[in-house]
Amino acid sequence: MKKPVLLVCVALFVAAACAGPSVTRVQHLSESADAPYDNVLVVTLFKSFDIRRYFEEEIVKQLKDRGVNAVASTSMMTTKTPVNRESVLAIVDKLGSDSVLVTQLLNLDTASKVREANPEATYNVRPTYYYNVWNVELTEYEAPPGLELKHEITMAIEMFSASSKESVWSIETDSQVSRDINQHTSGNTREKEAKAIVNALSRDRVIAR
Repeated sequence: MKKPVLLVCVALFVAAACAGPSVTRVQHLSESADAPYDNVLVVTLFKSFDIRRYFEEEIVKQLKDRGVNAVASTSMMTTKTPVNRESVLAIVDKLGSDSVLVTQLLNLDTASKVREANPEATYNVRPTYYYNVWNVELTEYEAPPGLELKHEITMAIEMFSASSKESVWSIETDSQVSRDINQHTSGNTREKEAKAIVNALSRDRVIAR
């Protein structure tokens, strides 16, 4: 999918509100993992630095609410810092992190439909010289057709051990975001997405609390 569409869809996901995402476990916690972790570096791989920052900060907040130390990678980077293995490991060494939580967009399906906007009308009612006879003027203001969008978003979340540098746990989340012709959005919030991720980490004893 082209980059502009991708950014718009992820931005919609960040702003929308309503039901939470569904979670599918892809990889249960490895038996050899040195979990639970309590010093997590949070990394997202979206195209937009701002969207990465917003989402990382929300995951960090949810982790800290559970008493787990967490740091957003964007707090240690600039917009020009490449996000790759070397830059992430450098931050891990600097912070002494015991794990890295990585979130990335796995799949995006978008359906669109053009809909006619509902016209707005104004009425101007004036009396006439005749008994019980009124002069009524009706003016309709019809907006151009609008685009209705529905997005289905699948994200992959992996926890990596800092010591082994291997993936020890992963899940996928499925979210839905819609935007009507009036630019109103509904669906998942970044808060609910982050909470679902951290809840899954806790249930699977990947984090310390």
